[in-house]
Amino acid sequence: MNTAAGAPTHRTSHRRGLPLLYIRSRGLPRTAAALACVVLLAAWAADWLEDRPDFDHTARVPVLVLAPMLVSAAIGTSLYAAADELDRTAVHRWWPRRLLHLLALTVPAAAALALAVPGHPEAFGAPGMIRNVLGATGVAAASAALIGARLSWLPMTVYGGAVYLAAPRAPGGAASVWAWLMQPGPQTGAWAVALTAYALGAALFAVRGARPERG
Repeated sequence: MNTAAGAPTHRTSHRRGLPLLYIRSRGLPRTAAALACVVLLAAWAADWLEDRPDFDHTARVPVLVLAPMLVSAAIGTSLYAAADELDRTAVHRWWPRRLLHLLALTVPAAAALALAVPGHPEAFGAPGMIRNVLGATGVAAASAALIGARLSWLPMTVYGGAVYLAAPRAPGGAASVWAWLMQPGPQTGAWAVALTAYALGAALFAVRGARPERG
């Protein structure tokens, strides 16, 4: 009788402990600390640029590009599962937890960076920062599913560096699509690419999880 009566209590306690176990296994406190550092660095850099006598809104472009890349790298590496075989054999569904994991890091990071780098919607300010965080994190999530979380930062870093060097300084046109990372806030093509990247990356990671890694 005692065993039967205690079984539901044990199962309930186990379910309540799963979120904490997930948080610890993914190192989310470390990731949150890294994201906070990026936000503070971006806020300092944006303020320093704005105080320069030759400031214009294009001066924020390095912050608008680099901060989302750093955020996406931190989020992407947090998607690593040390015991992925246990995740795949678990009886409960993992895709809601994976999706919640991604959203719980992306939304606060995008909001904090938008506040850290203010600006007019038509300039390189908050809207562009939110867009770039979404797009870069989507690429990182897809990379985690395809090549593994530990290298999920690499594709976005290579792309971001190439675009920063090659993109034309005049916004719009075809560059709003292939160089979306370098566009000011309201560019429709840039938003379409970034939102698509995030939706596809989030879906791919939620369904497949990070690619298993050995060693």
